[in-house]
Amino acid sequence: MNKIKIPVDLILKNIEESRKETTSKLKKASSVLTGDLDTGISQTPYEVVYKEDRVSLKHYQCDDVKIKTPLLIIYALINRETMLDLQPGRSVVETLIGKGVDVYMIDWGYPTRKDQFLTIGDHVNGYIHNTVEEICKRSGVEKINIMGICMGGVFSIIYSALHPHKVKNLVTTVTPTNFDTDKGLLNIWMKNTDAELLGDTYANMPGDIMNLGFLLMNPARLMIDKYVGFMQNVDNKQFVENFIRMEKWIFDSPDVPAATFKQFIVDCFKKNLLIQSKLEIDGEVVDLQKIDMPVINFYGKFDHLVPPEACETFTEAIGSSDKEDVCFNTGHIGIYVSSKYQQEFAPKIANWLAERDN
Repeated sequence: MNKIKIPVDLILKNIEESRKETTSKLKKASSVLTGDLDTGISQTPYEVVYKEDRVSLKHYQCDDVKIKTPLLIIYALINRETMLDLQPGRSVVETLIGKGVDVYMIDWGYPTRKDQFLTIGDHVNGYIHNTVEEICKRSGVEKINIMGICMGGVFSIIYSALHPHKVKNLVTTVTPTNFDTDKGLLNIWMKNTDAELLGDTYANMPGDIMNLGFLLMNPARLMIDKYVGFMQNVDNKQFVENFIRMEKWIFDSPDVPAATFKQFIVDCFKKNLLIQSKLEIDGEVVDLQKIDMPVINFYGKFDHLVPPEACETFTEAIGSSDKEDVCFNTGHIGIYVSSKYQQEFAPKIANWLAERDN
């Protein structure tokens, strides 16, 4: 019986090559991590033109406005609107401005204990309505375009149904309207969440706790694979800069006012009132048939937070005859930050608005 020979020389050679490669990688990584890194976010020039309590209204500089009707972007209360302006060359805001859109955006700021009693109505009929009036006054128009993101999209829908005379065109993106689905852990968890207990315990729902919940929806990818990928690319300056930008955004998580948190969980996730036109805000029913302006509804096929089933029935429930659904083969954030959809998402919005700017 022949003995198997172990190629010791080959093994030692591979170990030495691996050692040299690792040493070189670590030296380069050290140079990258201790050197100057450009990790700034939200760098597109803007001016704060209105402020109320913790809420600010940003107006972005546009030297060549081609679409006369201003666009107000309404982000979610969770995380920050800076995601739409991560960096030059990877910015929804920058692309819209480049297409001649006059862009405004709400910065919800950081709630304190005094904000714990603010309801959805306070945000929609208060802050949003006041910013819309400010934009109309500044621009000399009677109505504006509105674009909503996720929870901000829900607020945008509510506002458009309650104040249709103020909205010329409505853009919804990754916006849940039908909560009667078990697709995605978020829907399952929220239906089994004691919103009253959480709201009363924390006064405002802590952003850090919500962030932890989002991470636990896919811990292997969001808590292990992501950082393994970072170590594998730690010697790549551009990769490191982009990684840090995303980490800055992810962990910049404002709290959510307790009353709004409880109302959103109970009325939307548990009772699914919005899509049925049964949701009441400040004593008024949110009738989706009153949304008669043009609507374009974007969502992601692989969105683990707001699955297609939560978005795709919205246009069937509204009164508009000019409506369109757009499903991209990406996830919740990919629509806004992936290099592929940077070329499709914002340009399509700008072209769609331009066609209806009369």
